[in-house]
Amino acid sequence: MDVFNAFIELLRQTGNVTKGQVDIQEYSPLWMLKQEVQKIVRSINKQLREKSIKTKVGAFSVLRELVVVLPDCLADHIGSLVPGIEKALSDKSSTSNLKIEALIFTRLVMASHLPSVFHPYIKALSGPILSAVSERYYKVTAEALRVCGELVRVIRPNIEETVFDFRPYVRSIYTAILLRLANQDQDQEVKECAISCMGLVISTFGDDLQMELPTCLPVLVDRMGNEITRLTAVKAFAVIASSPLKIDLSCVLDHVLAELTAFLRKANRALRQASLGTLNSLVVAYGDRISTSTYESIIVELSALISDSDLHMTASALELCCTMMADRKFNKDVGLSVRQIVLPQALVLVRSSLLQGQALQALQSFFAALVHSANTSFDVLLDSLLFSAKPSPQSGGLAKQALYSIAQCVAVLCLAAGDNKCASTVEMLTSILKDDNNTNSAKQHLALLCLGEIGRRKDLSSHRNIENIVIESFQSPFEEIKSAASYALGNIAVGNLSKYLPFILDQIDNQQKKQYLLLHSLKEVIARQSMDKAGQVELQDQNVEKILRLLFNHCESEEEGVRNVVAECLGKIALIEPKKLVPALQVRTTCPAGFTRATVAIAVKYSIVERPEKIDDVIYPAISSFLMLIKDDDRHVRRAAVSALSTAAHNKPNLIKGLLPELLPLLYDQTVVKQELIRTVDLGPFKHIVDDGLELRKAAFECVDTLLDSCLDQVNPSSFIVPYLKAGLDDHYDVKMPCHLILSKLADKCPSAVLAVLDSLVGPLEKTISHRPKQDAVKQEVDRNEDMIRSALRAIASLNHLSGGEYSPKFKMLMNTIMKTPNLIEKYNAVRCE
Repeated sequence: MDVFNAFIELLRQTGNVTKGQVDIQEYSPLWMLKQEVQKIVRSINKQLREKSIKTKVGAFSVLRELVVVLPDCLADHIGSLVPGIEKALSDKSSTSNLKIEALIFTRLVMASHLPSVFHPYIKALSGPILSAVSERYYKVTAEALRVCGELVRVIRPNIEETVFDFRPYVRSIYTAILLRLANQDQDQEVKECAISCMGLVISTFGDDLQMELPTCLPVLVDRMGNEITRLTAVKAFAVIASSPLKIDLSCVLDHVLAELTAFLRKANRALRQASLGTLNSLVVAYGDRISTSTYESIIVELSALISDSDLHMTASALELCCTMMADRKFNKDVGLSVRQIVLPQALVLVRSSLLQGQALQALQSFFAALVHSANTSFDVLLDSLLFSAKPSPQSGGLAKQALYSIAQCVAVLCLAAGDNKCASTVEMLTSILKDDNNTNSAKQHLALLCLGEIGRRKDLSSHRNIENIVIESFQSPFEEIKSAASYALGNIAVGNLSKYLPFILDQIDNQQKKQYLLLHSLKEVIARQSMDKAGQVELQDQNVEKILRLLFNHCESEEEGVRNVVAECLGKIALIEPKKLVPALQVRTTCPAGFTRATVAIAVKYSIVERPEKIDDVIYPAISSFLMLIKDDDRHVRRAAVSALSTAAHNKPNLIKGLLPELLPLLYDQTVVKQELIRTVDLGPFKHIVDDGLELRKAAFECVDTLLDSCLDQVNPSSFIVPYLKAGLDDHYDVKMPCHLILSKLADKCPSAVLAVLDSLVGPLEKTISHRPKQDAVKQEVDRNEDMIRSALRAIASLNHLSGGEYSPKFKMLMNTIMKTPNLIEKYNAVRCE
């Protein structure tokens, strides 16, 4: 057992340091483990034949951890393991612990391997598994039901194609699960597992169980009426409704819809979310069988869920509205009901400054679906959207994000309505820009954003001089109008690069005062092109040389905003034309001007994206020259290099792993307080101390945090914790916060390294939780201090999991202090339960 436990710990650490790795490189930890699989299995099989129950439990624990760390590694060894599983489940001498371990391993191995691997052994495995379903001990039964769920998927992995004769096993599986499903007097865990498993059985074997459906479906409906099991039952019906077999639910459909509609009013958020998903699946599969009154009941409940207080719920509710409006032949009144009941809520939502992501996309789809539905006028919808942008007497003007949301909805609405409506809307928006002429800035602002969003989605070159009309808005005295004009011009150019891009480039060359705004327009163009593969040839062939010349001329701008825009443009162009850009950027890493070196480092950051790109092979041999700017004399350059390293570690860790032995000491050096970067500013009667190295230290610690997630196998925690992390725990508020996160992470992933120096970490943590603001401190200072104490207590809670008191007397005293201080113990218990 000691050997098993040591090997399990070794497997877990291997999993920690290789998390996220897809390719197994030669001599990597995963590769080395894979070479040992055959030997491990042979040894485990030998142990499974022993009489000792404890040894068998340990053997299955090793196998379980092996499958978690190295999925699909046992494909060639399943046949040799089946007798051991069979014996563990069937032998009268087997204990509950042994059966549970054997079942957990069986479930994990089925989930992580191809179904065809198990087909020769289904007969041998199904009997013991189904016998375990009828066990008296609830934990064995629950685990056996979970295994049955995997067994169902293995037996019939593809409903369209039959690769294995599953029919001989259907009745025995169904009967075993129905017995558990129908039994009310059993543990909640067993009830939930039986419900989930029956949902899978019906959705997978429903065509073979048509005679049994009137028996088992009402039982599932009955479970929806029980507060304890209703959430699981709702999810089970979602699985059934999504089945390609189109299961006949006619005997329970109306009852299920009524229950789900009622659940949308419940306080349980998880239940409401699951009910929305199940309703969506039912409408897709059985929309032609749902009555008008049922649709109206659902729509009334949906309107109450649409608000910015829960955007995830809102997105689901709007998606369900779109699903109901999608097929008008079933119910022509749905669109009218949605317009009358849901549209007012949607128009309130679009004004929210919190609207973003999935909810914003769902709202756009909602307007596009609504304009196609019966009894709905495009003009009325457009007027409603534009009116929603007007300032209200209660809350005043709208936030910038709300205006962008309205503009995106207007654009989607116009495109959904067709070319004629889109053209008339563009004419109306351009007339606002020509006629208002600074008298109504809010109206102009929205018109520019709408033009930009429409132009991004459609070529507007048929509208004469639209680019000049937009650029005239650069003369506005209002900054928000100029910014919106820059955004609009860049997005309009995306619709027709050959016409508008040369115009923007000429304007940048000729108009010094407008260069910053025009660079923003250019950034919009390049950002869209780096994502849209179809338009890249035009950008590369005609304009890339001129763009590069312009951008490199602005690398040394005194304005940080200009340099950031230039860096983003260069990074996005590098994604399109890496063979040209990477050498050009590399040359400039030795430029005498510090701003240019910093801009180049930030450009590299923008070029390292999560998805695979052709730049990956080009930048790999050159990335060292960019990241080594971390030892530059200029702190701005060092900070840019640290930011680039952090992005690379997060998105493409394989790019930097070979450089980390050289980079890590340089990175750790950036976490140290540099006295030469601390200066005193004389403010007349006051003197203010400014730490110019603070942002760099914070960025360096955040980079280490990222490296612990992606490159743990390259980091030696012992050399980092003392002195660097220890010093960070005693630094400024902005540095302490990431250090607390790092300490929690190290306690979880490298406990022995933390335990070795735990005594030395207690002092900074104790100082943090005992700190009290001055009597005259403003509320912001008090709140920041409270956040810092809670952050430190989270780290302490992680350390306490290591049984630190046994190894560190100082830590034990710290915990005693916390437990005796009412204010601290309350916060500690709160963060521990998060």
